[in-house]
Amino acid sequence: MIELPESIALASQLNETIRGKRITNVTAAFTPHKFAWYHGDPQKYHELLSGKVIEKANGIGSMVEILAEDAVILFGDGVGLRIHNENEQKPLKHQMLIEFEDSSAVSAVVQMYGGLMCFRGGEFDNKYYRVAKEKPSPLSDQFDKKYFEGMLSSQDMQKLSAKAFLATEQRIPGLGNGVLQDILYIAGIHPKRKINTLKEDDKDRLFGSIRETLAEMAFKGGRDTEKDLFGCPGGYLTCLSKNTLDKPCTACGGTIRKESYMGGSIYYCEGCQKI
Repeated sequence: MIELPESIALASQLNETIRGKRITNVTAAFTPHKFAWYHGDPQKYHELLSGKVIEKANGIGSMVEILAEDAVILFGDGVGLRIHNENEQKPLKHQMLIEFEDSSAVSAVVQMYGGLMCFRGGEFDNKYYRVAKEKPSPLSDQFDKKYFEGMLSSQDMQKLSAKAFLATEQRIPGLGNGVLQDILYIAGIHPKRKINTLKEDDKDRLFGSIRETLAEMAFKGGRDTEKDLFGCPGGYLTCLSKNTLDKPCTACGGTIRKESYMGGSIYYCEGCQKI
């Protein structure tokens, strides 16, 4: 799933590979998928995009935004993107295929669920897209200690668990259940621990971990549990994930555990992260 480090990495790779290219053909909804969501009629995407030149790609929260003159292509967090060169056979199954005049292409495949939106700038009003553009990125200067403390001080937040606070309602765009695991592990905070139990040093560690862990993930091209534009795993080696489950913690020797919680999974070290 695309989260902030992956959206930044994918946008960077798209800028390196397709920026300045002219779109010649767009095929959308070719392979039916129950949980592939489009904006308007996907059969009109070709008409909207054909002939337009790719100007820039941006990582916005858990989404990848591609600007093509007056049009916007927006991929959500459950979409896998791949680049295909002019000599490469295009995939037989996809939810969107964007082809360029040099015969290269980008394919988009929905994994579990995901949005593939094409629209003219200003025509698409989506809560998650809007919030991701309006709120400060946790990697920006605007996301400082004062801003974070303001989030924590809200009475509505006090009874939430650390996971609920960080990874729901897009409070911090791009911070989801995936990157959450290492952020809390490095801060030494259990995902189920309540916000109102955090002491000042806990809050300091949490703020630092959000900034530093996300920055390292982005710098290394995303997590090793996710694939980049070329189909390669990201360079950040996750501390807590399916790759480390039941293995010993490198810090304390405790075992990495997994539980179901809040409709998803949490990973934690039984030694480093006490409730």
